[in-house]
Amino acid sequence: MPSIELSPFPDVIQGGMGIAVSTWQLAKQVSTNGGLGVVSATAIDSVIARRLQDGDQLGDIRRAFAHFPNQNIASEILNSYFIDGGKEPEIPYLDVPKLSLKPNALSVKLLVISAFSEVWLAKEGHTGAVGINALEKIQLATPATLYGAMLGGVDYVLMGAGIPTQIPEMLRELAAKRFVKISVDVASAKKEYLLNFDPGLIAAPDAKLSNPKFLAIISSHALAAYLAKDEKTRPHGFIVEGFTAGGHNAPPRSKDSIGGDGQSKFGALDEADLSKVAKTGLPFWLAGGYGTPDNLIKAKELGAVGIQVGSLFALANESGFTREIKDELLDQIRTGSLSVRTDPYTSPTGFPFKVVEITGTLSEQGKFLDRSRNCDLGYLRTPFEREKGGLGYRCPGEPIATYEFKEGLALDAERSKCLCNSLMADIGLAQIRADGSSELPLVTLGSDLVGAKELVKDYPNGWSALEVLDYLHDVH
Repeated sequence: MPSIELSPFPDVIQGGMGIAVSTWQLAKQVSTNGGLGVVSATAIDSVIARRLQDGDQLGDIRRAFAHFPNQNIASEILNSYFIDGGKEPEIPYLDVPKLSLKPNALSVKLLVISAFSEVWLAKEGHTGAVGINALEKIQLATPATLYGAMLGGVDYVLMGAGIPTQIPEMLRELAAKRFVKISVDVASAKKEYLLNFDPGLIAAPDAKLSNPKFLAIISSHALAAYLAKDEKTRPHGFIVEGFTAGGHNAPPRSKDSIGGDGQSKFGALDEADLSKVAKTGLPFWLAGGYGTPDNLIKAKELGAVGIQVGSLFALANESGFTREIKDELLDQIRTGSLSVRTDPYTSPTGFPFKVVEITGTLSEQGKFLDRSRNCDLGYLRTPFEREKGGLGYRCPGEPIATYEFKEGLALDAERSKCLCNSLMADIGLAQIRADGSSELPLVTLGSDLVGAKELVKDYPNGWSALEVLDYLHDVH
């Protein structure tokens, strides 16, 4: 298999952390300064809708909307969600339509223009490359989101949390503005289910589309070999992510996968053989525990182009975490009290999830038990085929009785937390409930804190994205 020229690729890729921790502001700073800045695609329609309901105070979203190639759609979305001056703090946000196999037109248009605006803003005013990070687990948003990102000129698409076999071909079809259909994972399915997307719905015949490079986020050399062997599934490169990375991790491969402390337990079986990844002939980056200058050098010695770094950028001033969360995290890093658990049950996806133990968040068992369970955002809902026919959607984060009614197992739901609502709270977009309470955050971060401990010595009150890049490149 022919190798790919490495020189056009950046040696530092900023993590695509969702929901909207990887903001356009963060991605823009990274891309302007020589790295690959990445915006998060996760729940981007809800993020944009809530920012509009908060009044789009600086006018950034409306500025991006003014460049969208179909102004009728831009006007429709503004009329649906924009509130001049912002909603009153005690008023709940208007939710967006839930994802489904048969989405309504508003849902599709909102996904497209939301992804467009986030990418467009990240690319505004410079010539650096910008990527977008999506989750394979959220298939129902994928075609419309990636099409919107391509309209915005996105240079890279990154995807993990699953096996993204359909993405390379989909990107080629979308670049040609052709009708696409993808096979969707449906539990208990006796037939194939397809999600259709028609670029014609956006009605932008003169719009120029980017043809982005695709980087698959993987944790095993076997998956790298599988994806690389066929042109239809072959990405342009890989991000090889280790189990210290924040957010979701690949499930441990050992049968003895949960340790005595109740955390997911990883070992040698969970480490990719980089020599086998290199044999694919495709460029790769290393992620999870590589966020130091020495590890950037080490990664290159191991044959990688460079590294992907999440936690250092999540703590940067430009990230989407609220200032309160950043200050709490920095304080705990300074004092050495930060505790990150790899919880096997927290995420509705069934994947292990890194959780920072912080008072006043859903990491506290009492706060979790006090919360009224609901699934009003629904990004992690799973389609399933009912025993008597027809399609339904369920999530372990919804009320347990509801989940059982939908043929789910209560055991899967009892310890599952609502990531959609808690991650929205992480970025200051928490939903307001009928009793006046707000959804609580649940914070994730990587468990390797060496780089953060070094940076906090020089920047005790926080740092910028540029200072992260300078640190990684050992610029003094």
